[in-house]
Amino acid sequence: MNYNFFSMFARMKYIDRWALMRNTRQENLSEHSADVAAIAHAIALIKNTRFGGDVNAERAAFLGLYHDMPEIITGDMPTPVKYHSDALHDAFLQVEKEACDRLLSMLPEDLRDSYRAAFFREERDAYLWRIVKAADKIAALIKCIEEEQAGNREFRLALDATKAAVAKMQLPEADAFLEDFLGGFYLSLDEQQSV
Repeated sequence: MNYNFFSMFARMKYIDRWALMRNTRQENLSEHSADVAAIAHAIALIKNTRFGGDVNAERAAFLGLYHDMPEIITGDMPTPVKYHSDALHDAFLQVEKEACDRLLSMLPEDLRDSYRAAFFREERDAYLWRIVKAADKIAALIKCIEEEQAGNREFRLALDATKAAVAKMQLPEADAFLEDFLGGFYLSLDEQQSV
């Protein structure tokens, strides 16, 4: 039998993010997911090495890689639309659940349990999902910085709101990631290499 999970996964590159914003460079879901996976992995490592944690950094990367895969089916719903009202948000969550079920059905039966955690948040991964959410916000923050650095003022309010959202999460390991790495996104290529 032929399974379509990974051919669907490959379609993430066709889903553009920030649909309501004027972009100097489009960002697709595949790029975003790779960024989130890498950042989640780093945040988890920071948790373990600096804050006495014992979280699975590789699992954080796994969850980050697949966290937005349902958007292949649902599209990237802009945040202001998704959270406009409780009724709209609840309806979106139902559509997202159905998309998750559909994607899991595209895997062989013996692999579904291994991927289920990426689509349906299990209690055992609750802290990792906090890390992935922080990584998701940080990836969005980086996009805002890149747009602003390119002279696009369209992302100014989103930058401020996203920075505040990360701070509100109160994850010391995410704050440490920002302190260590965010400054580099304000530098040119030559400046980054001269350090």
